[in-house]
Amino acid sequence: MLRGFDERNAAEREAVLQICVLTGDAGADATRTLVGDDPDPLTERWAAPYLDLEPRFALLAQAAGRVVGYALGAPDTRRFAEQFRDRPTTLTPEERRQHALGLVIPEVDEYPAHLHVDLLPEAQGRGVGRRLVEGVVARLKAAGASGIHLVVDPRNTGALAFYPRVGFRELRRDEQGVLFVRA
Repeated sequence: MLRGFDERNAAEREAVLQICVLTGDAGADATRTLVGDDPDPLTERWAAPYLDLEPRFALLAQAAGRVVGYALGAPDTRRFAEQFRDRPTTLTPEERRQHALGLVIPEVDEYPAHLHVDLLPEAQGRGVGRRLVEGVVARLKAAGASGIHLVVDPRNTGALAFYPRVGFRELRRDEQGVLFVRA
């Protein structure tokens, strides 16, 4: 079952942040990579800001009453990057500035929206990812986004195979990762 994120539900927020950690190392569990067991450097970049700044573009996948995946998006990456930079978090102002700069890729004018999808292993291969992508893409299009991009870690072979199957095409590979786009 898919549904929108409920901003008032602290348990939902915690589930999203936990999935971010459990999939944060190129699709694998990032727990062992955390410095001092602190998930904030990861979740404050890749999950929490979407829940806070763009909650209407957050879709959750549930199975057996628990969140097993999510898709998060922003229709205007430039605006999102500015808000991210100015949003007080546990990240330093310089960390926020650097991350915001990295969000604004050269192709952002042609593909202004971006998204992230993370699924627990138990939800993979069941069409859940496809439904999440299509749901967020529909919301982004309704908000006026003319194109969507996302960047994949080249070690995440599952994601590299998945995105072309849901209408994205690979545009380039560089030190930031593999850039996929969809008009």
